[in-house]
Amino acid sequence: MLKYNLNQIKRFFALSFISIMPYFLATHSIAQSQITVHESERYASEMFQYLASQVALQRGDAALSYQTMFNLAKNTRDPRIAQSAMEIALAAQSSEASLESARLWDELTPDTDTNSKEVFLTLLMFNNKWNEAVEPTIKYLKSQTPAKREAFLTQLLPIIGKSNNQDVSNVAIAKIINSLKPLPKNTNILFVYALGEEKLGNFANTEKVLLSIIQQKPDDASALNALGYSYADRNINLTEALRLILKANSSSPNDPYILDSLGWVYFRLGRNDLAIQYLTQSFNQLAEAEVGAHLGEVLWVSKEPEAAEKIWRKAESINASQSTLRDTLRRLRPDWSSTELFDEAISRQWNGRFAVTINTNQTKNGGNGGFTLTRENLNDNLEIRGPLGASIAKINVTPSQASLEQNGQTITAIDADQLIFQATQLPIPARGLSAWLSGFSRSGSPGAVKRNEAGQVMEITQDGWLLKYTWDSNNKLQRLNLTRSSQDGEIEVRLIID
Repeated sequence: MLKYNLNQIKRFFALSFISIMPYFLATHSIAQSQITVHESERYASEMFQYLASQVALQRGDAALSYQTMFNLAKNTRDPRIAQSAMEIALAAQSSEASLESARLWDELTPDTDTNSKEVFLTLLMFNNKWNEAVEPTIKYLKSQTPAKREAFLTQLLPIIGKSNNQDVSNVAIAKIINSLKPLPKNTNILFVYALGEEKLGNFANTEKVLLSIIQQKPDDASALNALGYSYADRNINLTEALRLILKANSSSPNDPYILDSLGWVYFRLGRNDLAIQYLTQSFNQLAEAEVGAHLGEVLWVSKEPEAAEKIWRKAESINASQSTLRDTLRRLRPDWSSTELFDEAISRQWNGRFAVTINTNQTKNGGNGGFTLTRENLNDNLEIRGPLGASIAKINVTPSQASLEQNGQTITAIDADQLIFQATQLPIPARGLSAWLSGFSRSGSPGAVKRNEAGQVMEITQDGWLLKYTWDSNNKLQRLNLTRSSQDGEIEVRLIID
């Protein structure tokens, strides 16, 4: 019996494949003339990987199929293979892999082909990377006609509605639309735009856009409520604010968002009894952190501190990252911050040690070392060092992207956590680490907070991580333990602050 090793089999396959190679090359970027044995071996290897990916998919191993196809796309630089990898990831419902392969597909595709660009931008937003999506979306839409722009923005409405942070998504859409002229005509897009402009502090434009919607649709409850709330929140035009919100309430009497606005405008008018009534109705229907922030504030001002704290704790367990709740607690309960208030404009630095343990069904591994994290000018600079103190990697995290410095090279990406994993092979979270070390959930992502009786943060749940805090007698952080469950097993990261 003849025996062949793997290399012999591949070589035999390569030589026999020469006869059908022209058909394969017809859709390949390499010219069909001058087919060498070396080239045929390479193409045969590529075809072998392609078929291996298909076999893995048929056997139900989507992860192996995706990784094989994605690596093949990187090696061949063929956009169609990158697209196939993305389709496998989408079918497997892997959002991170879908985005990774969509980025590669777009990178390999000529600018004249808009399909890959639209898919990539859509997946960015679907993955709640709204800040990162702003610049490339502006660049893309500026090259399109007004009709195409509006069609694309209209397609985003369901994704905007499912955003895990409406403030962030609305602001992103406002920044995109502000760069485009003329404005869209779709009133649903304009409504999102107006909400984003309010968060950006462009109140005159917010009012202008909402009034234009009301002019077109006089009974539009959402626009009426939004404009009335905008006035009430800024404590201006309170009589008009009440009129607008009452009109919205008459159209949708049980809408919890409108009930929240009604309670808030009555609070501004000094009718705390009615404010508590409507805000309680809203919070019972709609367990949202912003409504809890409002209800807690009215109770606090009404000399009911225990009831206010109870509501605020519940609101923090829903979403401690919500901006209104954060601002309310900073004003009324600054002692709840445990450490000094987390002001993003203040430069801070942490030095410490880390240990990572990864438990799978078969193995237990991990690593340890030291770190220095510096927060300055809204940017985080994280240096990871090995057990002996040598620098392994430096990562810079900005609001829109992350970059890795390693071995004299700089790599830029959207996901800071993925970059640090590439550098260390350890799942150390870099995104939002400065907020966590300050005792806060990071902005831009829902996070639940639990406090002890004294108001100290004891646990935060965010981005799939469970954080447990140990403070010293002076409210300084001593230790932070992070645990996370994944398909690969249980991950534990222990941080000791020096």
